[in-house]
Amino acid sequence: MKKDSSSRSKLLWSLVFVAVAAFSVYAIVSQSRSFTLESFGAYIAGASLPWVLCAVLCMLGFILFEGEAVIAICRAFGHEAGHLRGFGYSAADLYFSAITPSATGGQPACAYFMIRDGIPPLVTTVALIANLTMYTASILALGLLTLVTQPGIFLAFGTVSRVLIVAGFLIQALLGLFFLMLLINPGLLRRIANGGLHVLCKLRILRHEEKKREKLAAHMADYEMYAGMIMSHRRALTQAFLLNLLQRISVISVPFFLCLASGGGFLRAARVWAVQCCTVLGSNIIPIPGAMGVSDYMMLDGFADLIPLKDLVDFELFSRAISFYILVLFCGCVTLVNYLLHRKRGR
Repeated sequence: MKKDSSSRSKLLWSLVFVAVAAFSVYAIVSQSRSFTLESFGAYIAGASLPWVLCAVLCMLGFILFEGEAVIAICRAFGHEAGHLRGFGYSAADLYFSAITPSATGGQPACAYFMIRDGIPPLVTTVALIANLTMYTASILALGLLTLVTQPGIFLAFGTVSRVLIVAGFLIQALLGLFFLMLLINPGLLRRIANGGLHVLCKLRILRHEEKKREKLAAHMADYEMYAGMIMSHRRALTQAFLLNLLQRISVISVPFFLCLASGGGFLRAARVWAVQCCTVLGSNIIPIPGAMGVSDYMMLDGFADLIPLKDLVDFELFSRAISFYILVLFCGCVTLVNYLLHRKRGR
């Protein structure tokens, strides 16, 4: 019964994702009265193929670099994993992050495959928290760099977008600090876990609080040990940060190369890159699936002064197609193949 309920929930959120995606695309194309599928096809056909291929490679880099970051952290604990496995971990994370509310399914999906590959659950937990910390730090670093070096790009956004960008920076900073504290001060996680256990037992969702508290204490002792280990591996954390930085640069560079593909010069493409960086900062705080619409809104807002009006919708839709819609579909296929291979091996 529980498995059937979980399957129905996943199907429901998949349908919600498709519905929101369809509405988001409709909202984009409705901005242009002249938009047709034929004109969009002609726009794609007229794009320079080498630059489009660079954009596609950036999409793949977005998956690859996250997996490499997770592998680098696991290696610090003595657990080796191949590059293909890392690619699979990242694909599962990105796919389920996209189709579950507030991206809640990404980390558990990634953990599922890591544990089935023989990485201990607590090592997996610490590795994913450490990687999430570096992921957040990379967003802040790029956002701060853009805001400092390209203040004109920020001011070119509308009021709503500027509020989202500032709020995004502040919230990401707080989240990054929280994730870092979970590693520096493992007692914080223990207090959160004990508090949650007490509430669940009071609500009679769980029983035998004392027994579960003893079991939790044993797990938390191991967590504190692994958290201390990863904090002592500065090299692994530095690698994870740099790889997460490359991951963010990859996806932000998709519209950069598509701008070049459509005949824009490097100067315009660089400004497009800065707009996309601000868009990521502002939309990342909005829960999935609403973040899709917010991201589309901010891209149209930011690109309005850089892309000719007749090409604006085509450019935005082409960028989103590669950096998100095709990305999610590809990650879903990789995750399905990975799951079937694990079942075949009996893991």
